Amino acid sequence: MIAGYYFSSSSKVWEDPEWILGIEELGYDGWEISADGNYRLDDPKKRARIDEVLSSTTLDITVHAPYGDLNLASINYPIWRESIRQICLCIEHAADLTDRVTLHPGYLSPLSKLDPGRAWALQKEALGEIGAVAVDCGVLACLENMISIKEFLCRDPGELFGMIDGIEGIGVTIDIGHANTTSTIDEFLHHLPAANHLHIHDNHGRTDEHLALMKGTVNWKKVSRAILDTYTGIVVVEGRNLKEAEESLTVIRGWQ
Repeated sequence: MIAGYYFSSSSKVWEDPEWILGIEELGYDGWEISADGNYRLDDPKKRARIDEVLSSTTLDITVHAPYGDLNLASINYPIWRESIRQICLCIEHAADLTDRVTLHPGYLSPLSKLDPGRAWALQKEALGEIGAVAVDCGVLACLENMISIKEFLCRDPGELFGMIDGIEGIGVTIDIGHANTTSTIDEFLHHLPAANHLHIHDNHGRTDEHLALMKGTVNWKKVSRAILDTYTGIVVVEGRNLKEAEESLTVIRGWQ
């Protein structure tokens, strides 16, 4: 059974959070905070404004950790350490809002392409540290599958689930839109019962467009059937604005 439908928009991270009142008006159950820009949870002034707006809603919350300029697989040690620090800090500040925080895996830099095994090991080590903080905070940190940029780690289910294997406090966010860019939707749907969190949006199979549902090439008849039959968590619609949020929710309401 679906635990709720939330909306998230990473394109609005520099806007005042008052726009989220429209999420509730449309009928969504919650908001996934993209914790960057004006939504940095570790910034007291920005957090106070978020709390002020949230106090006038009944929206439930999940959080997407910052990822801009961060790389959990970096072999540049100061960058690697700072990436871990920022993710852990986000989890600590999100813990009073949610028990789900999504994070991106790292990627191969021109230097780490010469030693991809080391980059993989560093990503696993980073997840171990992050998972320990998540456990202490009562949060599950969910690693997300990535788009069809070859430098990214975790673009297919084998690598994603292999990366988190044996690491306490780390789960999985399956992103259907990302999977469409890597032609792996069927494979990810097979793993859907093991997912801890879910992102949905559409595209034309080439780039991460974050379109409203039914505006790209994702087979939503097949995907919706799998979601309704095999998935039991929160579904986050990712989009660019409230108009597209409404369009996607209309599609969801038609699922049988």
